[in-house]
Amino acid sequence: MYFDTHAHYDDAAFEADRDALLSALPEFGVGLVIDPGCDVESSRAAVALAERFSHVYAAVGLHPENCQGCGRAELEVIRKLAAHPKTVAIGEIGLDYHWDTNPPKAFQQELFRLQLELAGELDLPVIVHDRDAHGDSLAIVEEYPEVRGVFHCYSGSAEMAQILLERGWYLGFDGPITYKNARKAREVAEVTPPERILLETDSPYLSPVPNRGRRNDSRNLPYIAAMLGTWKNVDPDKLARIAMENGKRLFGIEV
Repeated sequence: MYFDTHAHYDDAAFEADRDALLSALPEFGVGLVIDPGCDVESSRAAVALAERFSHVYAAVGLHPENCQGCGRAELEVIRKLAAHPKTVAIGEIGLDYHWDTNPPKAFQQELFRLQLELAGELDLPVIVHDRDAHGDSLAIVEEYPEVRGVFHCYSGSAEMAQILLERGWYLGFDGPITYKNARKAREVAEVTPPERILLETDSPYLSPVPNRGRRNDSRNLPYIAAMLGTWKNVDPDKLARIAMENGKRLFGIEV
């Protein structure tokens, strides 16, 4: 069985078939899913899906691309949603310096710190988004040594990965590891022990080869596991089982 630790099933891309797809996932070997929120609305939607589907869990948070104008009021809503019994993490939070239209870096950093503080206070793991902000992302999480979690769709260097691994973090591997330009991802995989690997899709985005360009969903996890298994010389089914246990351990899920 697979555990997709990062899939945005609240996204409008699933409007036409969301319920049918989520209901069918266990038939395709996907036993657990985490839907991470990106703002107040999507965090509420993630919790609502977790209430309706036994194999779906929620994370709640304010994504760096979606945090413009957010403040204490929004953080208080996130705090309340985090109290739900099926909320297992604060996320998706972090830094994104890729787009010039994103909120100012200083503001992103402030909100990132506030959400890391919240995670520490609530004793919840975090799901970190780090795009083109590797140095600042690492420096900020190091300010909160009591907080652990996963760097989602990890895109940093192998050297940074080793630092995170030494500090107890997990790394998420997604569809891009199947792309032709995935040399750096392979270097990261080589230094990452199976016990720190999480399998993710980031659905509806980042579909792996051979489905690149199409809407992604959790049924594509075997392609990611197969590539990692090749790189790590581990049977993909065994890797999926290890990743399942990793996710359950990190997010405190007992099923």
